[in-house]
Amino acid sequence: MSVAYESSQAYDLIERIEILERVAETLPDEDDRRLALIGVVEKDLASAQPFRPRIAAELLDVSEKTVRAWTQEGVLKRAAGPSSRVLLDVERVHEVLRLVKDLRAAGKTVGLLDEVHRRLVDATWLDRDDLTESLEQMRRGEGTTRVGKDPE
Repeated sequence: MSVAYESSQAYDLIERIEILERVAETLPDEDDRRLALIGVVEKDLASAQPFRPRIAAELLDVSEKTVRAWTQEGVLKRAAGPSSRVLLDVERVHEVLRLVKDLRAAGKTVGLLDEVHRRLVDATWLDRDDLTESLEQMRRGEGTTRVGKDPE
């Protein structure tokens, strides 16, 4: 398969996913149509062929060298599988693409690696069940506030 064909397929996939996500965002969280659209997005991402670093670089509008550095740093993930070639996880490329677009829209063009990495780490914290429960308790006014060090 040629790089040009793979690139075209990748752009088509990302464009379709972005359209579905924009439509889903217009619907209420509990709406079955929103859930169906999100399900289609997740299925498309999960079934997509991994991206070459060159294609990810085109999508992210960064150099291939940057994509390889981001992969080394763990911002981008290698796709699972037996290939000796570096192929990238499409779901993570999509997640990073969304972050990069948001950062650029906010005027951030320098230090993208650090900022994307911070946001990915923040997202993993927000996915933790214990943090979610603690935040819910805080919103309900439960618990106690501690200032300073605990007495020993």
